Amino acid sequence: MFHFNKYFYLILVLFFNQILVYAEEKPYSKKELKSGSSFSKKETRAIENDDFSNPGMIWVEKGEEIFNSPEGINNTACADCHNQSNNSIVGVAAGYPKIDKASNLLVNLEQKINLCRKNKMKVKIYEKESDSLLSLSTYITFLSKDQPMNVSIDGEAKKYFLRGKKLYFQRIGQMNLACNQCHDQIAGSFLRSEKISQGHINGFPSYLMRWDSIASVHKRFQFCNTQARAEPLEIGHIDYNALQLYIAWRGNSLLIESPSVRR
Repeated sequence: MFHFNKYFYLILVLFFNQILVYAEEKPYSKKELKSGSSFSKKETRAIENDDFSNPGMIWVEKGEEIFNSPEGINNTACADCHNQSNNSIVGVAAGYPKIDKASNLLVNLEQKINLCRKNKMKVKIYEKESDSLLSLSTYITFLSKDQPMNVSIDGEAKKYFLRGKKLYFQRIGQMNLACNQCHDQIAGSFLRSEKISQGHINGFPSYLMRWDSIASVHKRFQFCNTQARAEPLEIGHIDYNALQLYIAWRGNSLLIESPSVRR
């Protein structure tokens, strides 16, 4: 009986170790990673790479203004807490989404901004996908431009990571499609004269030409859901956060490009 229990235990250990290995394998090696800009037309890349031509820079400039503008009864601004000498936010965007220590929940950068506004600045939070929220998010991300994505999936983040991976491979909608079918299996192929990317999000918030506006990762998730003829989730949904974490992890080490320009 003792030997049976010992060997059974070893089998279980090997089994669960294999699950963890599978859970953390990536579809692309570090050398194979390609940002979405690699799949864009050269004319689109030229617009993105020129700060004067890049329309996303309008949101960066507005975000910088908001960042430095005092408001509320305490007359405080983001810059009062976050500046070059104290709590610098350079590089911060590379680590989102991440676990918020106060709530122990996974939050993305837009949600963290609103948490700071509510709990620290004591001012009204921004509406989801609002111009002000996206402007501030784009500016903060722009400050981390050319820094490598570096999200963590350790500790409390692990369960969200596993949930995000499940969602990534889950077929949805009337088209019965999953994210991996496009972004892992046929990346580089053409769809309606455009190349399918590897699905990385290091360029978000991104200026989307089809909408003539800046957009968050969650807004892009909604669009993909709609294209699969599936019911999109609400922006800020915890499942979108989990999916964002998994996709960001897939692209760890890619350099931040926001505001990128995409079709």
